[in-house]
Order: sequence, then C-alpha cells, then structure tokens
Amino acid sequence: MTFRSVLNVTGSDHGDQDVRIAATLCAEVGAYLSVLVMSPPPLVMASPLLGDGIPEWPRQSAVAIARLEKRYRQIERFSQDMATLEKTAREIQTLLRAMWLCYDVDTDYCDQASVGDAVRQRALCADLTIVGPALLNDDHLGPSVVNGSLFDTGKPVLVVPKGAEATLSPRRVVVCWDSRVEASRAVREALDILSRAEEVRVTLVDPEPICNANGAEPGADIAAYLTRHGARVAVDRLPSAGKPAATVLAQHAIDTSADMIVMGAYGSRRLRERLFGGVTRWIVGKPALPLFLAR
Repeated sequence: MTFRSVLNVTGSDHGDQDVRIAATLCAEVGAYLSVLVMSPPPLVMASPLLGDGIPEWPRQSAVAIARLEKRYRQIERFSQDMATLEKTAREIQTLLRAMWLCYDVDTDYCDQASVGDAVRQRALCADLTIVGPALLNDDHLGPSVVNGSLFDTGKPVLVVPKGAEATLSPRRVVVCWDSRVEASRAVREALDILSRAEEVRVTLVDPEPICNANGAEPGADIAAYLTRHGARVAVDRLPSAGKPAATVLAQHAIDTSADMIVMGAYGSRRLRERLFGGVTRWIVGKPALPLFLAR
C-alpha cells in the first residue's frame, strides 16, 4: 500500500515530539497528515438531588454543598482542559505550517470509554496511524488509541519508540513470519515499504515443515510472493534455543542492522490491552526500531 493519508494521535500534554515524527515521515513520502489532539477528562458528573432538589437541613445540606463544590471544580477543570487543548492545537498548526505540509488538526474532548471510537472514525479514512513515544508512554490514551486504530479498522499502525530513527523508506526490514493471517496482512499492508527496501529478511523462529501451515520449505511461499512484488528477499529460519521468540527476533534485527520490524498483531478483543502491554514490553530492552503492526 502507498501511504497517502496518515493519522497521528497525540495528547494535549504530550508536547510536539510525536507530531514532529509523523510530520517528518509524511514529508518523506508526500503524504497528507491528520493530527488528532485528545484530552480524555476524568469527568464524573454528580448525581442530581432527589425530589424538588431542596436538601433537608442541616444533615443533607452539607452533602449538597459538597456536591456543588465538586461540580464547580469539574467545570473549572473542563474549562482549563479545553483551553489547553485549543492552545496545543494552535501550536501544532504553527509547527506544521512551517514545514509546508498538507495537513489538518482536530481536537476531541471525550470520556475514556469514547476515545477508541473517536480514533476509529478517523483511522478508517487513513492509510496508516503513527503512534509516537509520548503516546506509547501514556497508559490512559495509548491502549485506547491502538485499539481504535488497529483492531477496529484493520488498518496498520507504525509504533515509533523513543530513540528510534523512523523512516517509511527503510533499507533493511525484518518480517516476522509464522504463516498466520495477521502476519500475512502485515506483509500486505507493508508492501510498498518492502518492495522499495534494499533487503527484506523473512524470519521464522522454530519453523516446522507442516503442509497445512509453513509448507515443506518454511518461508519459501511468502518469499516468492514478495519477490513478485519486487522485494529483495532472504529467508532466515532461527532456532529459539529455549529463548522467547521476541528475544530471538529482536537480536536478529540487531544482527542484520534492520531499520524496521514488520509483524502481525495478535489477540482477541479481550486481549487488546495485553497487546499494548506486549508492544511496550517488546520495546523496553529491545532495539529502538519502528514496529509496523497490522491486524
């Protein structure tokens, strides 16, 4: 797929690091950038008073006053958050205007349960969602954004950890292959990247030559598929030697000087947050490489 429309989601308190990364990648391939600035509020509305709203004095009056004070604090917090949200959006617009990009910047203030749906609506009309290091480090927004953009749309996500030199034109790419549907979709979504790379290493860990899975020669089928699309492919079949597959793949990415890792995102709806935790655990202690995920 050629990336012509890219979505980047950031928090109102994240600064501009994630947006700068996304903007640089869009400038690299001539893509349009849509930025969504979010500020999920810890807003819990107070329950209304019973009856005619007049509390019984004096016992209930203290409760009513406390409720009113809480409501006023919530309104004040809402006003502050909205001001911060608009200020961040203006700063991002100024940044992107200076970079001569085609872009739009939108804001959304919604409760935690609605974040995923707000992201989904925008990701459906994008080719790729970029998750930067600030969002990746946000335990409140991060999982909901990944859920909405990856699981609910079928669109790919590029995770860029802190310290990674992100590019949409990597020279060397490691493709994690296991003959599952998710891995196949990741390869399909990354075809434009893979066909332009100098070297693509299809990597299998402890592959078994089973006819209804990896085939008699594990990795040969997907290598042939990629070759037909112009990719320069090598197949690496690695033993785990008792180590987790993620550790083996990460070390292989280091050994081959990879610029990006392409892999399928697994997990049912119940395991979505576990996937996000898995992504963050993958990044901690692993090479700082962009991770291209598809579901």
